[in-house]
Amino acid sequence: RWPSLLKYYSHSDGVSWLEEYKARHNAGLEAQRIVASFSKRFFSEHVPCDGFSDIETLGCPSHFFEDELMCILNMEGRKGLTWKYYAKKILYFLRQQNILKNLKEYLQRPTERQSFLEGAVLIDQYCNPLSDICLKSVQAQVDDITDKVRKVLRTKNPRHPSLASKAGELLVPEVELQRQVLDAMNCVLYEQLKYKGNELDYYNSLNSYIHQVLIRRTGIPISLSVLYLTIARQLGVKLEPVNFPSHFLLRWCQGKEGSTDIFDYTYIDAFGKGKQLTVKECEYLIGHHVTEEFYGVVTSKEVLQRMVGNLLNLGKRESTDQSYQLLRDSLDLYLAMYPDNVQHLMLQARLYFHLGIWPEKVLDILQHIQALDPSQHGAVGYLVQHTLEHIERRKEELGPEVKHRSDEKHKEVCFSIGLIMKHKRYGYNCVIYGWDPACMMGHEWIRNMNVHSLPHGPHQPFYNVLVEDGSCRYAAQENLEYNSEPREIPHPDIGRYFSEFTGLHYLANTELEIRYPEDLELTRATVQKIYSSGKE
Repeated sequence: RWPSLLKYYSHSDGVSWLEEYKARHNAGLEAQRIVASFSKRFFSEHVPCDGFSDIETLGCPSHFFEDELMCILNMEGRKGLTWKYYAKKILYFLRQQNILKNLKEYLQRPTERQSFLEGAVLIDQYCNPLSDICLKSVQAQVDDITDKVRKVLRTKNPRHPSLASKAGELLVPEVELQRQVLDAMNCVLYEQLKYKGNELDYYNSLNSYIHQVLIRRTGIPISLSVLYLTIARQLGVKLEPVNFPSHFLLRWCQGKEGSTDIFDYTYIDAFGKGKQLTVKECEYLIGHHVTEEFYGVVTSKEVLQRMVGNLLNLGKRESTDQSYQLLRDSLDLYLAMYPDNVQHLMLQARLYFHLGIWPEKVLDILQHIQALDPSQHGAVGYLVQHTLEHIERRKEELGPEVKHRSDEKHKEVCFSIGLIMKHKRYGYNCVIYGWDPACMMGHEWIRNMNVHSLPHGPHQPFYNVLVEDGSCRYAAQENLEYNSEPREIPHPDIGRYFSEFTGLHYLANTELEIRYPEDLELTRATVQKIYSSGKE
């Protein structure tokens, strides 16, 4: 029933399986109770930062609780969409909290015990908490590449010391023997396995995730450097990371170990198929001169800082993800490493403020910023004032607005909740999750969207729609038409509003149905009329 739980037991354990079954069963009931409560509590707002408080004080083993959430997520078919939506949010939170705890423990270790690979895996796990990523699996894949390098090395030099040593136990002393290791690595990585720098899709976040680098065999300079350095060290060659501007590099000592002379090193470009560079060639690589400090070695924490910095920049560039999940995750990681960085704290406060979520947490962040840097009082004061106004408005909300079809002002509304539509002008597929009898946006939005150029302008029904590209839009009635080939809309928020996809339309969940009580029957009648006549 629960094969995924086998890893928590060993054959030597004296386990009472009846008691374990009871504990798992009770954890399942608790998980179902909490998931069921989330839709009612958080339908009209983002799950607040204190919304997970009852999960943090679980009275059952967390791995049993997680296992039930996975069972919900893996339910077959197109039902249970709302349960899946909130189970995913809860699992995301639980795993990220655990990974953050592991990251903080990693950062507290002595530098020599901070593996670059483990650091890269922690970042990967935090940004992809629902994926099955573990250090053991990633390390096994790296070990497999290392074994392939040993085979090539054996054909070149059967007595090479790297063949006899266990991973990382022995440092190869002579430069020529080290060169043989690097040549064998380049042969395996770039010729046999076809690893390469991803020049065509450089700004794809997948290039930064080490498990994806191993799957896709491509990445950016820093992710490929972490892989290259790890393999080299397992074979007894000590390479060091260099925080070179615009292009991360590794360095290989040709002179006395620990030398401070930058000309005693050869620099390796893992992005450029392991090419070995001189100081002058490093400058050609980026097109300008740099000072000696940029050729120095950096710590594992600084490597992680640069990896997270890359993800932060990608998160700022993301235009389609309206939840800014990558930016939020990378900010969490950065502030776990540097909790008093005012610039990033301010960015986090502005982001939550912009998204209209977690106002209480925004106030905590702003208070922390003010204590760290009183010169920020202007920006802090502005955000505090508007955040307090947001909290007051939320208190004044009377409850859900209910829209009845029988109301005279709604007589022009033709479409209903759950219908799969197509945009006449832009061609995108979408599903309706809300409507207004006329455009409810402000004058600026109406002007920017050129609404007045429409034949009926803003004085026609407008619909809230979830679009297949992951965006949410507000579309005029005259721009929408029934979709002749209805299909599922792959939107991350679909479960927030709908409980099931029937194959022709979506069924509103309980909370959405409360707000549009007469739409369900109209949707069913419309679908029956449109699609049954099409079949005839």
